[in-house]
Amino acid sequence: MQYAFSLVAAALLVIGLAGNGYEMRKIRLSTVKDEELTSKNIFLNKRNFKWYIIIGVSLAIWAIGVYT
Repeated sequence: MQYAFSLVAAALLVIGLAGNGYEMRKIRLSTVKDEELTSKNIFLNKRNFKWYIIIGVSLAIWAIGVYT
């Protein structure tokens, strides 16, 4: 059972990190014009929170798998 938790947690972590990177790239490309600096609030954009939740859930599942 612990291996299943670890596998699910690893899969969710990879999906969350890849999705967050892709989403941040889309946000940066949509807000940046020629020779402008990126927004400092790119991490606090609403579209990123779903990825943060997936990453947090994966860490919680990993902790459950390790400590049970």
